[in-house]
Amino acid sequence: MQVHAVRILATSALLAAGMLMASEPAGAPAALRPTAERKPAPEFTLPDSTGRTMTLRNYRGKVVLLDFWATWCHGCKLEIPWFAEFSHKYAGQGLTVVGVSLDSEGWKAITPFIKTAHVPYQIILGNDAVSKAYGIENMPDTFLIDRQGRVAAVYNGMVDKQNVEDNLRTMLSEP
Repeated sequence: MQVHAVRILATSALLAAGMLMASEPAGAPAALRPTAERKPAPEFTLPDSTGRTMTLRNYRGKVVLLDFWATWCHGCKLEIPWFAEFSHKYAGQGLTVVGVSLDSEGWKAITPFIKTAHVPYQIILGNDAVSKAYGIENMPDTFLIDRQGRVAAVYNGMVDKQNVEDNLRTMLSEP
């Protein structure tokens, strides 16, 4: 009888742990590159939803969280609220979050999605050239770019939310 009770407790504990882990999917952490080893981020000129063109240079002096995503990408949609939280929390310290949508249907797919999802940060429409320049093969892919426009960290696939926040805090304290 005791063995049966222990098995039930063990099974319950495993199920509870699984539910906790499922509530916030684990992503991959990324090491922050030392400043001397950071390479310049590829430049781009891409349209935003108003038709204005945006370049990476527009964000010089800011720490940039550059997220490559699409409306059909499940992992991308899970990360958007995290990135929105970072945008609100750290904008005053110099963070800018920029989403680069790679939706093949363009603004036709993106506009209703960002309105429904209440995406509070800048969204621009990517293309094959920017995908190639950043080496995008799957999504989501996220890049942390320092104030000088250099790549400080790269996340291929889902990010580890806490790791991103820790890296952002470190970068925001850098000159």
